[in-house]
Amino acid sequence: MRVFVTGATGFVGSAIVGELIGAGHRVLGLARSDRSAKALVAAGAEAHRGSLEELDTLRSGARASDAVIHTAFIHDFTNIPAAAETDRVAIVTLGEALGNSNRPLLVTSGTALVAPGRMATEEDTPDPALRPGWPRVSEETALEMVSHGVGASAVRLPPSVHGDGDHGFIPLLIGIAREKGISAYVGDGQNRWAAVHRLDAAHLFRLALERGTAGARYHGVGDEGVPFREIADVIGRHLNVPVVSKSAEEAVAHFGWFARFASLDIPASSARTQQLVEWHPEHSKLLEDLDRGHYFETAPVV
Repeated sequence: MRVFVTGATGFVGSAIVGELIGAGHRVLGLARSDRSAKALVAAGAEAHRGSLEELDTLRSGARASDAVIHTAFIHDFTNIPAAAETDRVAIVTLGEALGNSNRPLLVTSGTALVAPGRMATEEDTPDPALRPGWPRVSEETALEMVSHGVGASAVRLPPSVHGDGDHGFIPLLIGIAREKGISAYVGDGQNRWAAVHRLDAAHLFRLALERGTAGARYHGVGDEGVPFREIADVIGRHLNVPVVSKSAEEAVAHFGWFARFASLDIPASSARTQQLVEWHPEHSKLLEDLDRGHYFETAPVV
């Protein structure tokens, strides 16, 4: 199968490229720069120059492929509405290029805001009331394409996708702890975060592509819910800084814009996904990965 992958040189996307090629698929990867194109060729893929804003490039990549995996997103937290709109338009463009062919279109979504405060499952559908002010609609946009003859499905990833090269929320927390001289959590720190290793996530994308069904939602969850305090404890131990509780008011000053996420209770299950596509996480859990120490060698200062 020839698969067009957006975000193909990103943290998750590059793992998906390796997973697909290792399974015998051919990959056409979207590349925004010469450096990205060279990395794709070195990985055994074909480079397709362009970006999410270049819709003709997206159309030609999708039309030339048997399936599309969309992982790219502009992570500009200063202008999330604009990034979300770019994502929506890109998904519509990819879907239209695949229209009436039933070719697969896998998009990336998240578990974090599906059912805050309880265990999110694949049967839960996005509820705007549970995520006020959050404009990203990748999942809803893709699944609407099913009625237009597109084999669309969504892979939901947890707030922490971890592993070598992670530049997401965990490195952010380490950077804050380094800057402030303390590793903090909110309240009693028992709010839970789901997590998955990037290589397990990549494996799920391949299985969803090969075994999945149109309209499905899959959960790439290895850890159903790691208490936030336990994450803070490991960070504090490795940085040799105190681990302290912050009230909701104090958390805003300590974490900044990240305070809301630091206090969310967002566990998620992947039981149904594991049954549907026979996916079973095999790589290290979040706390085990943190304890390896590699995060503390490369984590940036905020």
